[in-house]
Amino acid sequence: MRKAIQDLAESQIREVANAGIGRDDVLPFWFGESDEVTPAFIRDAAIASLQRGETFYSHNLGLPELRESIAGYMSELHGPVAADRIAVTSGGVNALMLAVQCLVDPGDEVVAVTPVWPNLTAQPIVLGARLRCVPLRPGEGRWTLDLDALLAAITPTTRLLIVNAPNNPTGWTLSAEEQAALLAHCRRTGTWILADEVYERLYYAPSPRACAPSFLDQAQPQDRLVVVHSFSKSFLMTGWRLGWLVMPATLTQAMGKLIEFNTSCASVFTQRAALAALAGRSEVTPRVVAHLRQCRDTLVPLLAAMPRVRVSAAQGGMYAFFRLEGVDDSLAVAKRLVREAGLGLAPGSAFAPQAQGWLRWCFASRDLQRLVQGAERLDRWLRNPSA
Repeated sequence: MRKAIQDLAESQIREVANAGIGRDDVLPFWFGESDEVTPAFIRDAAIASLQRGETFYSHNLGLPELRESIAGYMSELHGPVAADRIAVTSGGVNALMLAVQCLVDPGDEVVAVTPVWPNLTAQPIVLGARLRCVPLRPGEGRWTLDLDALLAAITPTTRLLIVNAPNNPTGWTLSAEEQAALLAHCRRTGTWILADEVYERLYYAPSPRACAPSFLDQAQPQDRLVVVHSFSKSFLMTGWRLGWLVMPATLTQAMGKLIEFNTSCASVFTQRAALAALAGRSEVTPRVVAHLRQCRDTLVPLLAAMPRVRVSAAQGGMYAFFRLEGVDDSLAVAKRLVREAGLGLAPGSAFAPQAQGWLRWCFASRDLQRLVQGAERLDRWLRNPSA
């Protein structure tokens, strides 16, 4: 086995979840997904596809009509995006891995903004790249970017910049001005940008297009920019494993080859479901975002009122990321919360060493009372002298 694979750290989120899965007395908020089922009309489209016998391979890059639909959706949000820049993938994580495979050679330097979902920093390591992390700055429950530090880290030897905004786990979001500065700098250094924007619609600040700022708002079609999206979050389709890439058209044919050697193609019935989701997007996504805002605004004040907790409302995403004073081992505390409080949260150390002492709570819950109940469990545990 390759040493890079042997040395990969196991997911701390999974480690905590494995300690609590199957226990009826645990409220699970560890994974980044809603507990709401995919809307019926999307499921019905997949069922109809299967009943028609659509059980065969599709084009490597996805059904042409789905690529056109995605291009129209992206164009509504960010200006003209042509279908020849779109590739459909078997999930957002597959899209990210394909992008890294396409752009990174062993030994290349990759810069990543952290804390971040651990898959994003593991993928370059799997491919033999040299990873350099630039951490956000933690404050009183909020994380901010030191733009000058990030710009200084990106040099002509930097092959790829990886940035996830809105960010999992912190909720931090890049401003349009910061994106413009990064794009201009990476043009000068010849650095590719891999932008994970899967949470762009889960955005709570005022926005004319009901989405977070995107690199696509400012980039030219030929810029060294690859943007990753997924149907998972804003369409309630995590288990369907369907995502897409937006890239320069010059990469598209090569991306099709990579898809062939990874997964061949996405399943046709999931793509039919995605077509239905996009056609009904005005029905699904605004409702999802409105409910998640309600979830955030229910949970965050409860957390803020607790002893030792430092938290602020995230601008985007589906997480409350909070500092727990006096904690120097997030993983150990997360496991204790499962055992002693019946509460399942993700440890901050899963996302970056700098997030030691932080915990992530996915607030995407159908039932607001579950959030209240979970907060009560955490509050009782914190007030216990042994906590």
